[in-house]
Amino acid sequence: MPIKKIILPLVLFACTHTAVAQTADATGYAAGITGEGLKKHLSIIASDEMEGRETGTEGQRKAAAYIEAQFKILGLTAPAEQKGYQQYFPLYRDSMTAATVKINGRELEYGKDYYVPVLNNRSKKASAGKLVFAGYGISENEYDDYKDIDVKGKVVVFFLGEPKNKGNYIVGGGTSFSKYTFPGLTEKIALAETKGATAAIVLNPMATLLSSRVVSLNTKSNIYFPGEPLDKSIDFITVSLDAAKQLFNEWNVDSLVKRARMSNVFNAAAIAEKKTSFSFDYKKERQVINASNMLGVIEGTEKKDEYVFLTAHYDHLGSHDGKIYYGADDDGSGTCAVLSMAAAFAKAKAEGRGPKRTIVFMTVSGEEKGLWGSEYYSEHPVFPLDKTTVDLNTDMVGRTDTERNKPDSLNYVYVIGHDKLSTELQGINEGVNKKHTGLVLDYKFDDPDDKERIYYRSDHYNFARKGVPILFFYDGMLKADYHKPTDTIDKINWELYEKRVRMIFYTAWEIANRDAMLKRDLPLPPEE
Repeated sequence: MPIKKIILPLVLFACTHTAVAQTADATGYAAGITGEGLKKHLSIIASDEMEGRETGTEGQRKAAAYIEAQFKILGLTAPAEQKGYQQYFPLYRDSMTAATVKINGRELEYGKDYYVPVLNNRSKKASAGKLVFAGYGISENEYDDYKDIDVKGKVVVFFLGEPKNKGNYIVGGGTSFSKYTFPGLTEKIALAETKGATAAIVLNPMATLLSSRVVSLNTKSNIYFPGEPLDKSIDFITVSLDAAKQLFNEWNVDSLVKRARMSNVFNAAAIAEKKTSFSFDYKKERQVINASNMLGVIEGTEKKDEYVFLTAHYDHLGSHDGKIYYGADDDGSGTCAVLSMAAAFAKAKAEGRGPKRTIVFMTVSGEEKGLWGSEYYSEHPVFPLDKTTVDLNTDMVGRTDTERNKPDSLNYVYVIGHDKLSTELQGINEGVNKKHTGLVLDYKFDDPDDKERIYYRSDHYNFARKGVPILFFYDGMLKADYHKPTDTIDKINWELYEKRVRMIFYTAWEIANRDAMLKRDLPLPPEE
């Protein structure tokens, strides 16, 4: 008994002393995160030299090189699973190289009579001896253009759009359009293939002539992320109405166009199929362009096989019409926050006070295009996602919300994800904030009725959908200079920026050094 009485106070003293020491350590290292240091990085990341950092461009590669250099200076290690700090992922750009279409012996003129959407078509040849009109190209119980017609081995011809009855969409049964409007064309082409068609001719009821801009946009694509292939169905062409009147004059095209413009129903079976020769020879080339995510690592001590991620996206919108989209806040601020927190943790590590868990500092590209980089990482993780205790994502923390009319407009941050995936997130974040920084933590964007759907719009979501608890820190700058060339470094509030980044650092420190990984005891809310 006496021995236990003596030992228990000693144990309590040791635990308290450790906790106090850890807090003191965090405070000392957080002090190294300063507005001056953030400005040093951001002045480079959001400079003319970086050309707006658009994914897949030289500007993005320059930004990646700068981040890599900083990782090296700080002594961060590259993941052993990859060569260097950059996790490369492929992007595609498609360009048409040749197209020949002949109908009844007449060769159509590309750009005047027709064009070929480069993203949706493959290098392929197609031929047939009959053309069949199929209304809007829809087949559902409520409305079926394919009823009583046979398109197998033939070319199917249909209009964009879908029919209505007294102002309501027939397929959807109300005022909302169906999948035949959006995604629309891809659904119709896939359906035509299942019906056995060899190729398709698409008519836009509003396009008497073809726009040179539309033709150009469909001849060479922008870069895109190679998810599910778009060019997986039969090939098709879009024909101008002027050309259609000449090619299908026996169908009384003017009358058909009038019905399509009014969203009237069609009786496709009443239009006789056209016996004629059709040939389509299409060729394109695909360029592969590498973009990259940047990963730097500080290995943990006793829990090195568990991971805390600090993320931001370093890409922005590039340069267009002679104007650079600097992206100082979006998301130069988050990128430089990650670099500054990396410096703080690196100093702690060098002085023998490194985190228990491994910290991964990851800046991704492709966010502005559709969360490409974080999606690629989530599908090709370098570190196990089931051992990733949290992702703290920082996307725009350098400015104030111009729509926020509250007294705390210079002392707040929006926090997203506090009530999702883990019941422990809110308490940890609020605890360190109350103790160290005193910011107003606003949960406005965690409202299920948030019209902006912020929870789904940055890179944390690709961690969340895999079950990793997340917190997303954001300043709310959706108007003002959002996605404009005027998102420049002179608009940053350095004092508030510093305070927010310190708060995120404290949160990361606490999660990295606690005894257990965060609980995963709340469901991910549905996207729809």
